[in-house]
Amino acid sequence: MFDKVLLPIDLTHPESWQKALPAARKCAGPDGAIHLLGIVHDLGSAMIASFLPEDFEQKAMETVKADLTALAARELSDYPSVEVHVAHGHIPETILRIAGNIEADLVVMASHPPHELQTLLVGSSADKVVRHSTIPVLVVR
Repeated sequence: MFDKVLLPIDLTHPESWQKALPAARKCAGPDGAIHLLGIVHDLGSAMIASFLPEDFEQKAMETVKADLTALAARELSDYPSVEVHVAHGHIPETILRIAGNIEADLVVMASHPPHELQTLLVGSSADKVVRHSTIPVLVVR
């Protein structure tokens, strides 16, 4: 069993948590903590950002936090220790940064949705997390 399990979730793809969440519960056991992570993607371009409202990022993070909190209440209401985190940035780097910040023992994450061509091996975000993580990573397909 692991003390702190980080579970990155993409709320726009339910398959990013429907299989990974039960795996995270098993890995954390009855005494571990599950840390849900929602990531607001980095737009990567100042030009794109210039077309968005000034408070776009803050509102996006608030929305993701509210939605993730609702998911936690719905899916993990019986679990003793659940924390919700929201961060901004590139997915793999953000997962690794938050895992370090919370001193996670394990990252549990889903690969790409099954209909995407990139699933031939492992999704690119999962692949980068696996290759650069200093802690165990469980990729659920």
